[in-house]
Amino acid sequence: MKNSNKNNSDSIINTSGCFQTLDSKDLEFLNNNKTQITYLKGETIFKQGAFAPHVLYVNSGLIRVYLQTGSSKQINIRLVNRGNFIVFSSIFDENIYTYSAAALKDSTICMIDKEALKQLLLKNPEFAMRITSKNYQNESRYLEIITNVSYKQMRGKLASALLYLSADKFSGEDIYQYLTRQDIADFASITVESAIKFIKEFEKEGILFLDGKKITIRNIEALAEINLRG
Repeated sequence: MKNSNKNNSDSIINTSGCFQTLDSKDLEFLNNNKTQITYLKGETIFKQGAFAPHVLYVNSGLIRVYLQTGSSKQINIRLVNRGNFIVFSSIFDENIYTYSAAALKDSTICMIDKEALKQLLLKNPEFAMRITSKNYQNESRYLEIITNVSYKQMRGKLASALLYLSADKFSGEDIYQYLTRQDIADFASITVESAIKFIKEFEKEGILFLDGKKITIRNIEALAEINLRG
């Protein structure tokens, strides 16, 4: 983990359109109220239940966000890549992290003082709307997880996880090189043995192509149908 406190407005503005509504004075204020930290691949960024004093924003890298549901049991909630917030709910006086996060590759995180960010949100409605719309997608993701866990069979759960991991927002990089089969299983809320079994079944059915760790979806319509049927 490497700490950097450089007040460089480019470190924020160039990574997300939501900051482009801020003028130079507001950007300077924001950068004066942040700390930038680089986490190495595999490092824990924060733990579930710990104090949450900041809003966290991903400048670069890839983050796995997960719930610890037992001593050795996890549910992967989502991936967070460049230009997105990991923890935004802390701005609404949520003082404890309700989940954990770890770096899947070397990642640079901006830890923004939540009171400073709240001040800018109240001052700039367009900025507030852009940030809110970016974080609204998380709600849909959480509802999807609840549906998967509550109602779907294992094939449907895995199909849903693979569709999520193959979404356009991750198209800029090979997500699967950073994920183990256990990680994929934890996104689907199934055992790793079941994940391996059904991944091989999907390959035999022509839905997927496997090349080592890499998974390429060949028939997204068929995968979507399995997801829909549950």
